[in-house]
Amino acid sequence: MPLTLTRGARIVAATHNPGKAKELAALLDGRFQVVAAGALGLAEPDETESTFTGNALLKARAAADASGLIALADDSGLCVAALDGAPGIFSARWAGPDKDFALAIAKVRERLEETGSEDHTAWFTCALAVAWPSAMDNGGPAMVVEGRVDGALAFPPRGTRGFGYDPIFVPAGHSQTFGEMDPAGKDAMSHRAHAFAKLKAALFE
Repeated sequence: MPLTLTRGARIVAATHNPGKAKELAALLDGRFQVVAAGALGLAEPDETESTFTGNALLKARAAADASGLIALADDSGLCVAALDGAPGIFSARWAGPDKDFALAIAKVRERLEETGSEDHTAWFTCALAVAWPSAMDNGGPAMVVEGRVDGALAFPPRGTRGFGYDPIFVPAGHSQTFGEMDPAGKDAMSHRAHAFAKLKAALFE
């Protein structure tokens, strides 16, 4: 039996980041009843995998089994060419325990300056995983898709919209950072949008 997500289903967004939870809900177009893992008091699992897809699957499976609901997890990050793809899967960790992305942005700029490179090429990657609880009749299957958006870094940071590294990322073909863009405009082109397009094609009824 093929895996599907039925309209109106209650699903858990496996994130404790309010900005990410809001963006995930918006991209789901109101199809589902979305509740964030943080709102359910679910613990955040240690992200021990070495890839975006691995961490997304880990988080989705943990949330699905803890909540008994179908879970959607995102693992995403900023990759900088001159930093050999860093911060990558460590993007959130560069912000520290307080999730201070001003600190993380300053660290990116500092590391970039240390390289002496003028190459500001960067990209955002998003892995989206959907997992069914292990206790369900179908045995807890899961699937993952990945999306990417290319662009370049801009300093100093610009814009107060979005979250994370959005104020320093300018997508290819545009002059505004994600932090300056209207959220709907960003959502239409972001790495999550590309991943969601694949997810919808695969799972949505």
